[in-house]
Amino acid sequence: MTPASALIDRWRDHLAIERRRSAHTVRAYTTTAQRLCAFVMAHRGEAVTAAHIAALTPGDLRAYLAARRGDGLSNASAARELSAVRGFLRFVGGEDAVVPLVKGPRVSKGVPRPVTPDEAVALADDLAESATDAWTGARDWAVLMLLYGAGLRIGEALSLTGSVMPLGDSLRVTGKRGKTRIVPLLATVREGIEAYVALCPYDLVGNAPLFRGQRGGPLSPAIIRRAVQAARTRLGLCDRATPHALRHSFATHLLAGGADLRSLQELLGHASLTSTQVYTAVDAAHLLDVYRSAHPRAE
Repeated sequence: MTPASALIDRWRDHLAIERRRSAHTVRAYTTTAQRLCAFVMAHRGEAVTAAHIAALTPGDLRAYLAARRGDGLSNASAARELSAVRGFLRFVGGEDAVVPLVKGPRVSKGVPRPVTPDEAVALADDLAESATDAWTGARDWAVLMLLYGAGLRIGEALSLTGSVMPLGDSLRVTGKRGKTRIVPLLATVREGIEAYVALCPYDLVGNAPLFRGQRGGPLSPAIIRRAVQAARTRLGLCDRATPHALRHSFATHLLAGGADLRSLQELLGHASLTSTQVYTAVDAAHLLDVYRSAHPRAE
């Protein structure tokens, strides 16, 4: 086994066992590490070691990203790739890791659009990998996936208590004006919450807050907002990539996938259908943008 192969195997185990990341994330991050090592080996002409990876410069990372963009990688996918690379470099360097500062590709501004699925996952992954320890990383990942994967407001996610455990296929949420609703839980979201609960050093039972701060108190929305702001800067995402934008993206992507407005109204907890209808305009703007960019006869 080569030094690079052994390093990648340790990275895979770290993600799956210590970080308790989903199988999809483990597979994607492992593949990125393999591509990075292959790239470094091709440029150095020798077997890659941990020392080679730890010594990578901003120029090296820019060259790698340029090569990946040459393979047809989109801006959003390149942002997620960079997040995975940063996590790998932090793992290799350990406590002494110095990760090169490289801005990710910026998504062009224009017609307002929802955060893409790749951008949403890239944000969650970057928060998890940038956390000071495994349990807060798992916590931040779970919170962002509740916003994007279940359409919760950040206040709704942080008001959940330990009484929701054990999780099922759905979640009862209390929204504005005390109105409750049932939202389905995707397997990825449920697994993320369960991974956080397993790692959290505090007792998450009864009516105690499910999501805790570093000292055990209720997690503040400001902490998540600041973390997302830092993550989107590292990833080179535009200012629209906010926690609340993830809820908007949940709605817009469901609508684009064929969901009807009444069902969407129930999932979002809107008191009035008028509030939900705004997403028809957002989706129409997105489709028009795609049409203008791709249709051969578009003006």
